[in-house]
Amino acid sequence: MKYMSMFDKIDLHLIRVLHTVLTERSVSRAALRLGMHQPAVSAALKRLRELAGDPLLVRSGASMVPTVAGLRMIEPAAGILRSAEMLFSDARAFDPATATHSFSLAASDYLDPLFLPQLVTQIKASAPHCGIEIHPLSADADYRSHLAQGQYEVVIGNWPKPPEDLHLGRLFGDEVVSLVASHHPAARRGWDIDAWLAAEHIAPTPTHPGARGFIDEHLDSQGLSRNIVARCPHFGLIPAMVAGSLLVLTTGRQYAERFTASLPVQVLACPVPFPRMMYYQLWHERTHTSSASRWLREQIKSVAASLRRPEAQADAA
Repeated sequence: MKYMSMFDKIDLHLIRVLHTVLTERSVSRAALRLGMHQPAVSAALKRLRELAGDPLLVRSGASMVPTVAGLRMIEPAAGILRSAEMLFSDARAFDPATATHSFSLAASDYLDPLFLPQLVTQIKASAPHCGIEIHPLSADADYRSHLAQGQYEVVIGNWPKPPEDLHLGRLFGDEVVSLVASHHPAARRGWDIDAWLAAEHIAPTPTHPGARGFIDEHLDSQGLSRNIVARCPHFGLIPAMVAGSLLVLTTGRQYAERFTASLPVQVLACPVPFPRMMYYQLWHERTHTSSASRWLREQIKSVAASLRRPEAQADAA
């Protein structure tokens, strides 16, 4: 009877607050994510603490961290929310015109700079009542864990070897090229492998400690290494840095060519042969049959197809 009495005090909204507060590690950030006022989230957390007999979230310096009991609750809470969502969403077809689902995805900013704006435009045009949360693939983002726990539905990016424990959909392939300022010496006289390796390169900050991106992993397999003198976590800012310096950015042609009309930059072939960069969307088994998530993946595939270079059409076939 005691446990039945406690169960009667818990509703799905309270579980959602619990999961959001513990994963955001902040009442204010949780309130923003939930679309609630902060005092309402604080009141719900007070109820949760009384039910658990544990503070659940405690201060550590300038930040908040879950207690041991709180950490143990994250995955069970995520499981309850997943089950509740699938209980009804999979019992009927997803109707984007009336749905109120909140989509959550993480994307690499190595993508075509038009990709995310067009994706958001397309989603909001078809599903006007749905929310969209876009997360970066940052150095501290454990995307496997976030997919498993339900924080992300889809992750979009490029990997030398996509993880085998996740579902995968190919979006497009792209040729590896270098972007340089129009005044770069190589723009006038070209370069060989030695000159390219010795040039001053700029590269994105690794997504996690020790990570090697597609370019450097391939160079390492050939016994080569380039001269990286600058790193930046904001990939979208790098072309402007290249335009005003002698830095070299090596990435996909589709990304690089988006900037040739707006910046004094040129696209040059790489003297080192590279395989094509492949872009994918990844998702967890838990969302594989979800009608809402299937619809999201279809929108991602559709936008990728609309932006692909003509010669890359066969890569995603």
